[in-house]
Amino acid sequence: MSKCLRLNHMKSSFETLRFLAHGSFWAISTTLMNSVFSLAAADWPEWRGPHSSNAIEETGFPVQWSAEDNIRWKVDLPDRGNSSPIVVDGKVIITQAIEKEHRRMTLAFDRQTGKRLWQQEVIYDQKETTHQQNPYCAASPTTDGKRIVSTYGSAGVYAYDLNGNILWNRDLGPQVHIWGSAVSPVFHDNLCIIYHGPGPHAAIYALDKETGKTVWKYVEPEVNQKGRTDGFRGNENGNTGSFSTPLPMAYQDREALIMTFPNNMVAFDPANGEKIWWASGMNPLVYTSAIVGDGMAVGMGGYKGSTIGVQLGGKGEVTRSHRLWQNVGEGNNIGSGVIYEGHIYFLSSSGIASCQDLKTGKTIWEERARGQGRKSSSWSTMIRSGEHLYCLNQSSEMVILEASPSFNLIAINPLDKAMCNSTQAMSDGDIFIRTWDHLWCVSKIKINTL
Repeated sequence: MSKCLRLNHMKSSFETLRFLAHGSFWAISTTLMNSVFSLAAADWPEWRGPHSSNAIEETGFPVQWSAEDNIRWKVDLPDRGNSSPIVVDGKVIITQAIEKEHRRMTLAFDRQTGKRLWQQEVIYDQKETTHQQNPYCAASPTTDGKRIVSTYGSAGVYAYDLNGNILWNRDLGPQVHIWGSAVSPVFHDNLCIIYHGPGPHAAIYALDKETGKTVWKYVEPEVNQKGRTDGFRGNENGNTGSFSTPLPMAYQDREALIMTFPNNMVAFDPANGEKIWWASGMNPLVYTSAIVGDGMAVGMGGYKGSTIGVQLGGKGEVTRSHRLWQNVGEGNNIGSGVIYEGHIYFLSSSGIASCQDLKTGKTIWEERARGQGRKSSSWSTMIRSGEHLYCLNQSSEMVILEASPSFNLIAINPLDKAMCNSTQAMSDGDIFIRTWDHLWCVSKIKINTL
């Protein structure tokens, strides 16, 4: 294996989201203590947004655009890619692979103009399997406002300062799965938490964010495939694994890290990796990440898998006491949804927009959201801004819905119909969209297109 490195180059208190649930006052926050981050109010530190909640308090984003209208800038990208942009310190950051040249990199662009500011890259020339629609460097970068961490699959984990200087790197071993990797790192307190999976030896690593040294590690148990009810029903040798990004949060004055593994949802103590509670009912193949709101955690399985709704709290095995519902074989969800005012909203991989009751899991409405592009399917995560829900499809069209138990399609906005498997970043009135061809800045403020 050859690796070489080359450099081409709020203050804010996160508002705690509080919900009243089952007679208890639940405080749900994510990664979020004042001392954790030094982020500006407009930063978008990870693909799920500033609270890891798939929601943002800011409103007033554009709801109408095209490849020519309400475009501030766009820049060409050197190869296809699925990672989502983040925004920090006036920069838009993405990860990027150039497959034929064995290059895996992190790129930084000026958020005002799209000018490339710096890049860091790793050369990794070993064979690594992946899905044909999941290019290398699919994991999105993350930041705590002082450092940026990118994961490059088998090529390792790298931390940079905001100017692109390398702070540390770790080799966590090969990433081996038929569909590759896509799990993003996340910060919590003094830790950078990474699920190094799916595949053999999959594990959660909690690394010291200053040094990269392992603070704790949780090795994923062997996956039980008996009695499968998903798309591999009757097959005990089907594909398994989780592509979930762990979710740091707090409730009842206790911090937790929620992870949806094959078959189980588990809450850990993020300080030491000890299990707090767990609930069964997931299927052995999971694409989405857990979502939290209104005193509930929801985990969605993949490939005709199972979805579960778990009331937060409890200790040990909570399947009977806290799992309120389970929907078996309800769909194939790749992008994650969002919880808002007692409802779950999501756009399935087949392009079906849905609203479900949070407490029962019952479907309130289902509607196909089809634009003009060839592919209305979606791998992207839904983001809520005020009463608007934004979600990209695979034709780089943005589906905008009202966050309401009554279906209301606000708009479907096209770009250039390029493949898109990422989630947008939303910051200070701008929407940053990464497709396989371009990085776009959608904005009501326009400058010269690059």
